[in-house]
Amino acid sequence: MEDTHQPEKANAPSYVIFTDLDGTLLDPHSYTWKPAGPALALCKRLGVPVILASSKTRAEMEVLRHQMGLSTPFIPENGGAIYFPKPGVAPPPEGALDLQDTWKLSLGTPYWRLVESLKEIREELGLQIRGFSNMSLDEISRLTGLGKSACKLAIMREFDEPILVHENSPHFAAISHAAWRRGLKVVPGGRFCHLQGKNDKGQAVRILISWYKAIVYNVRTIALGDSPNDLEMLRVVDFPVLIRSQSSFVEMQKQIPAARISTHAGPEGWNHAVLDILSGLTE
Repeated sequence: MEDTHQPEKANAPSYVIFTDLDGTLLDPHSYTWKPAGPALALCKRLGVPVILASSKTRAEMEVLRHQMGLSTPFIPENGGAIYFPKPGVAPPPEGALDLQDTWKLSLGTPYWRLVESLKEIREELGLQIRGFSNMSLDEISRLTGLGKSACKLAIMREFDEPILVHENSPHFAAISHAAWRRGLKVVPGGRFCHLQGKNDKGQAVRILISWYKAIVYNVRTIALGDSPNDLEMLRVVDFPVLIRSQSSFVEMQKQIPAARISTHAGPEGWNHAVLDILSGLTE
C-alpha cells in the first residue's frame, strides 16, 4: 500500500483514510479483515493511504499492517503515539524519536504511570477494578477471544490500560472522576474501557492531516469507527462513517450529525462504505 499519491489533476483531491480496527475493519468475533479486501485493494490501486487507529498495541498492529500490506503511519493505543515507518514519504513531525525502523511521536501518558494510578484509584474507591496489568494471559484470552500468542502482543502496552469496567456501571462516574483528578481519563471502548492520558485518536489524526497536507495538495479525509473512543477522530474528518454494531449511535449521531451509518457491520460495512465514498475516483 502506498503512503500517498500524486493526483492526476492539480485540483483533484487526494484522500486519506483513518480507521478503527476492532468492530470496524476487523470482525468483532473472528478478527478477520478479509471482507474489506476489495476496498483495501482499491485504496492500494488509487494510492489512498489507510491509517490504522486503534486501542491495540504497536506489536499487534505491526502484524496486521504486514498482513494488509500497509506501509503508512499508524496510531496505536487510542492516540498514545504515532509511528512513521521508514522509509517515509516525508520527514516526521518535530519531536519524533528516531528508532531503528521507524519514528515514534509520543502523545500519551507512559504505561507505568497508568498502572500506578489504577492501583491508587482502586484503593481510593475500594473497588476491585482490574486492568490488563492484573490479568493472566488465560483471562485476557477468555475475555477477548484472542489466542495466547496474540495476547502476548496485546499486553505489550505503552500508553493505554484496558480496564474491566462498563460505561453503564454505577461506579463509572466515580472512576472517571478519580482518573480526572490525576490528569487522566477513562474512555469507553468495545469490550473494555481504557485508562489513558489526555490524548485521543482525534489529536493524532489532526497531526497526520497536517502532515499529509504539507505533502499533497487538496487532501480530503475519511474516518470509520464504531465506538465512543472513535468520536474525536470522526469529528475532525470530511467523511465520518459509523460502522453498524449492536450499540446505539444516538449520542454519537447528535455530536456528529454529518456521519453516515454503514448498512453492514464490521469489515463488510467498512468495505461498502469505502467503495461508496471512493467510487467517484474510478469514474
